[in-house]
Amino acid sequence: MAEIGTKDKKTLEPKKKKVSIEVSDGAAIPSKEDVGLFSAWKVAFFGSIGLITYLVVFKRDPYLEILQFVPDGILITFEVTVMSILLALVIGLFTGLGRIAKNPLINGIASLYVEVIRGIPLLVQLFYIYFALGRLVQMPPMTSAVLAMSICYGAYMGEIFRAGIQSIPKGQTEAARSLGMSPAQSMYHIILPQAFKTILPPVGNEFVALLKDSSLVSILAVSDLLRRGREYASQSFAYFETYTMVALVYLIITLFFSKLISIMEERIGAE
Repeated sequence: MAEIGTKDKKTLEPKKKKVSIEVSDGAAIPSKEDVGLFSAWKVAFFGSIGLITYLVVFKRDPYLEILQFVPDGILITFEVTVMSILLALVIGLFTGLGRIAKNPLINGIASLYVEVIRGIPLLVQLFYIYFALGRLVQMPPMTSAVLAMSICYGAYMGEIFRAGIQSIPKGQTEAARSLGMSPAQSMYHIILPQAFKTILPPVGNEFVALLKDSSLVSILAVSDLLRRGREYASQSFAYFETYTMVALVYLIITLFFSKLISIMEERIGAE
């Protein structure tokens, strides 16, 4: 029997599938395929709602009072999160386009922005914009908070946009150019609409991460959920009860949006 050469052996060996590991600062996205995570999500979500209900009904003092004290903080938390994510999307879009630009200057500026911002903790950026730059330009706490979070998450969004744009086959661009479209027109009409469909799930994940990080704006005297909790705790000295309620509210909000993102991913995958 003739021996199989080294080259032939390599040909007969099955190709190993490339495995990619995705790690994010956002919440774990529950899916029905991951039975353990999906079950954990249901236990955590409905368990948190049940625990809050129990505390408010059977231990009204001080849990009911705490729950009545923080709703305006929840509203501020959503305002900061929504405004920051919208501005971060704009920054991320231009950063992503800059990262794939052939112009060395534009590409270099976008790349430098991504590396510098991602290398500095968000808390430091909040302090820098509000206190350090505040000596030059006075900004309200809310404006400083939104600006700092937008700049920070804009760097992450830039990499998401870059990956989404580069995931579109080059043949799409070539087909658009063959139809007489300019590079800008092909990007706007052909590439970006397809890229948006790809980047929606990771953008949603960043939204949840930003929602959690919005608790940091309380150090700038922004009356978000955590700040309102701290105000109540400092008045009543009920620190355990206050931060228990704040943690449960954050958990419910985060789990709720993580489930919405999971549903969105399933619908996008089914198309």
